[in-house]
Amino acid sequence: GKKLTNMRASGSDAATNIAPKTLMTLEECMEYIQFDECIEVTPNFIRMRKSILDEEERKKQAKRMAAEAV
Repeated sequence: GKKLTNMRASGSDAATNIAPKTLMTLEECMEYIQFDECIEVTPNFIRMRKSILDEEERKKQAKRMAAEAV
């Protein structure tokens, strides 16, 4: 529950750890991605990311896909 003091949170609530980036070739990315991800290729970078960036939209899409599979 919420603390009932007049002190602000020290930031421990929002502390999240993000894994460091790993350098991969285009072929490695193609082997690694999931069905809901895409690969962005620019002259300087190769990036893997979710096709749908909004987390709420991804959840809705997953529910739609599960309903269609039945």
